Amino acid sequence: MHVYDLFNLSGKVAIVTGGGRGLGEQIAIGLAEAGADVVVCSRKKEACDAVAEKIKGFGRNSLSVMCDVTNPEDVQRVVEETKKAFGKIDILINNSGITWGAPVEEYPLEKFNQILHVNVTGLFLMSQAVGREMAARQYGRIVNIASVAGLVGSDPRYMNAIGYNASKGAVISFTRDLAVKWARQGITVNAIAPGFFPSKMSSGLLQKFGDQILERTPMGRFGGENDLKGTALFFASDASAYVTGQVLAVDGGVTAI
Repeated sequence: MHVYDLFNLSGKVAIVTGGGRGLGEQIAIGLAEAGADVVVCSRKKEACDAVAEKIKGFGRNSLSVMCDVTNPEDVQRVVEETKKAFGKIDILINNSGITWGAPVEEYPLEKFNQILHVNVTGLFLMSQAVGREMAARQYGRIVNIASVAGLVGSDPRYMNAIGYNASKGAVISFTRDLAVKWARQGITVNAIAPGFFPSKMSSGLLQKFGDQILERTPMGRFGGENDLKGTALFFASDASAYVTGQVLAVDGGVTAI
């Protein structure tokens, strides 16, 4: 197989959760640029509609679906609507996530539980529902969006979000274990650990502490609008057919220090 064919997603169908903005939008567009038809889902249907229209502008098919990933009925509806529209599911990008910041000693239990519910339980429910379809076809690519916050501790002077960090550590462990569980069913499971990318979620943090964060970033810049596309494409394509259970940091060198 030619190397270009290994990265070609023509004929593939992808679901991107949290695809209506930020990193999810970047990944959804990147997969479409590589030839995939993309289902964009999140709680904000209007944002998903806008991304779906962008994808159609590339000549790809796209579907916009409202989904709360913590609701099993919503999750199953995404699976059924995808199958109805496209007949199969090849790729799942688990990107939906939330965060909350507060000192550990003041961290609200309700927020800690909410973050784990969305970032971990939601990822489990999507993976389980989509994985059943992938296992039946003996083919699938699952890519979980973790974070460098799940790999190392964060300096409390600018990032006090223990619930988020704990959830992303759980995503990484989930990725490795699920990769082993489903390795013989033709399903690969990998994770991307982004560093700091400007987004709605990170805007307040970067506005206050952006200079300090850049000082600790060897490349001296934040992640850009194209910096996740290649990594996501690698894990979503047959270029990574012999790669599973791995976590790749896309962080400008932060975790290399």
